[in-house]
Parts: sequence; C-alpha cells; structure tokens
Amino acid sequence: MTPRICARELTLAYGGGPPVVDNLGLDIENGTCTAVIGPNGCGKSTVLRAMGRMLAPRSGSVVLDGRLIHSMPTREVARVVGMLPQSPVAPDGLTVADLVARGRHPHQAWYRQWSPSDEAAVDDALRWTGTLDLATRVVDELSGGQRQRAWIAMALAQDTEVLLLDEPTTFLDLAHQIDVLDLIDRLHREAGRTVVMVLHDLNLAARYADRLVAMHAGRIVSAGPPAKVLTEALLKEVFGLHARVIADPVSDTPLVLPYGRRATGSAAIDGIIRGQADAGPDDWTNPT
Repeated sequence: MTPRICARELTLAYGGGPPVVDNLGLDIENGTCTAVIGPNGCGKSTVLRAMGRMLAPRSGSVVLDGRLIHSMPTREVARVVGMLPQSPVAPDGLTVADLVARGRHPHQAWYRQWSPSDEAAVDDALRWTGTLDLATRVVDELSGGQRQRAWIAMALAQDTEVLLLDEPTTFLDLAHQIDVLDLIDRLHREAGRTVVMVLHDLNLAARYADRLVAMHAGRIVSAGPPAKVLTEALLKEVFGLHARVIADPVSDTPLVLPYGRRATGSAAIDGIIRGQADAGPDDWTNPT
C-alpha cells in the first residue's frame, strides 16, 4: 500500500539557522491515527508544518498521494490536507459560523461561488463537533474547549481526508482534552479521516493513536504501535524520565507512571527513590 504522506530524507530549518529536523523519513498510512511525541524543541511541530506545506524543506521531500507536495497548487493540497496549527487566532468579532465557513475557501473559485453543498458542509461540521448552538457566538468569547471544537469544525468543513493537528489539547483541562480527543477519534474511526497529531500527554497519545512516532533532537527514535514505542528505556532516552510502564486498566494501552521525588504507594518504589536520591538525577539508573 502506498502511504498517504511520505517524508523522504527530510531536513528542515528556519531561515539560515541550524537544522531542526535532520534526514527524517516517515510514512503516514491511509486511515491511520498517528501521534507524534517527544520533548519540547525536538521538531514535532516543524515536521507537521512541512507535511501541511507550510514549511519548505531545506533538503529532502514530502510526498502526498505519490506527488511532491511543494509542486502541487496550494488549493489542491488544501482539498486533501487540513492543518490546525498550535494556538490559532481568529480575527476580532468573527463568529463560529464565519470561522467554520472559512474552511470552504479551497473549494471556491471565480466560477464556483458559495453553494448549497458549502452550506451543507458547514452545517455537518457544526453538528459533528457539537458547535451548532455556538454558531452565532464570537470565537474569542468561547471557553477553551468550545474554541478548540470550533477550530476543528473549520478543519472538518474543509472536507479533507487528512487532518494535521498540532497540539489540539493545548491549554485545556483534562475533561476538555478528553472531549476533543473523543471527537478526533470519531472523525478517524467513523468518518475515515487520516489523522496526524502532536500530543504532549503520553498516556492520552497511547490511548487514542494507532501509532506513535517518538522524536528526539530532530530525529525519529522509534515508531510503531504504542506498546512497542512507549517503553521504560525509551522514556529515559527521549525524555530523561524514570518511570514504570504498565497496562492502562481502562484501555489496555501503555500507561506511564513517572517516579519523581515524591513517589508513593509502593514500598519497593519508595526504596528505589530513597536509595537513588543521594546520587542525583544524573546517576540514576532505570528501575525495572
């Protein structure tokens, strides 16, 4: 099967600065949900920007459906790939309905103006995201969770088969994080969208994604099913985190339990923490 999006020997940088991503290769299969994880500054968002044709490679290429994405017209790409950047900002006074309607711009042309199909796409997006009752509200007046659902509705109205979501749960409380990820899961499983999202919460990434891609210092360290990627050794290598990985009792996906200086509950863990406290973090070994 030909991947939906391919990154080949991809090197990315901003201006004349040093590479943020170096010689990266990544395939996104059609119909999958992929979560990109890694510490701050490792290149996660930069890779997503390149996949969305928002950043040209210094070298290498991004291929969409077998074609070089930077050789394709912008509108053509926008009919296939919807990109939701981190912390998007709406113009002052813009209503939810107007924001969602902007998702139809790639389908407009001088010979094709606003049509009943555009109206239906906006209405469907509002219904899918539970924002129909917010249609007349100003975006800036919404709560964080409502605002994020409105932005996802705009991406959904764009009617693309691929969704790139950069930290869609940023600044949301846990209940709203679950609400947004449940929505993304529905779009993936019920509407057949191919999803690539950057997430910081490792446990939620493991629960909602079919595949994890772990990055460190601009390179991919591991990629595959959550149970293969999210190991204690990888957590130490990529995040410098000492943790135990167990099965999530709700989803049976990997669950990360960091040790930390104030870990409690298990006498064995407490003993390990106490025994290693004098050595300092640089001397810790992974307790397994």
